[in-house]
Amino acid sequence: MLITAFFAGLLSGAGLIVAIGAQNAFVLRQGLRRRHVALVVATCALGDIGLIACGVGGMGALVRAWPVVLDLFRYGGAAFLFCYGLLAARRAWAGGGALAPGTEADLGWRAVFATCLAFTFLNPHVYLDTMILLGSLSTRYPGAAQWAFALGACLASVVWFSALGFGARLLLPLFRKPVAWRVLDGLVAAFMLVLCVLLVTRPLQ
Repeated sequence: MLITAFFAGLLSGAGLIVAIGAQNAFVLRQGLRRRHVALVVATCALGDIGLIACGVGGMGALVRAWPVVLDLFRYGGAAFLFCYGLLAARRAWAGGGALAPGTEADLGWRAVFATCLAFTFLNPHVYLDTMILLGSLSTRYPGAAQWAFALGACLASVVWFSALGFGARLLLPLFRKPVAWRVLDGLVAAFMLVLCVLLVTRPLQ
């Protein structure tokens, strides 16, 4: 039962985490630039682990009972995505060698950490996915098996963010060309701004 619950959590967590998202785009970009990658990976993974633990522990029901909390994160997250999208659009428009790895103005670890926290906790969908959905799925496995489910989901998060952040260096030969960075930042900008609009115009389910 414990093994079954563990793999169910692993697959469920992977299905929710391994998807295109604002947080994943940020982790990928930091991995490509090789700037504070360990900090970013640890922050994202530990954030997920904390939220999953809260969901399995019953906090998901509290979030569901207070939808106004998700609305606050919804509009705060939309504002953050709008600003970050504009910054990415400016980088894409400027182009040039300044976007090559190792030459772009480096953000200190505090700024990177704060940005990572914003991507992690200002996204209302992370609460729906981790605290509510995974928390609800875990109730199918009683007793210790419920925490085995949670352990599997947590492992999926650690593996994914580690692979995304540290594995991004495999793409570096492509991103040695400034035009590749312009394309990436253009896609990131479009993606962030679309997410911003969706957060504002579509109610959370």
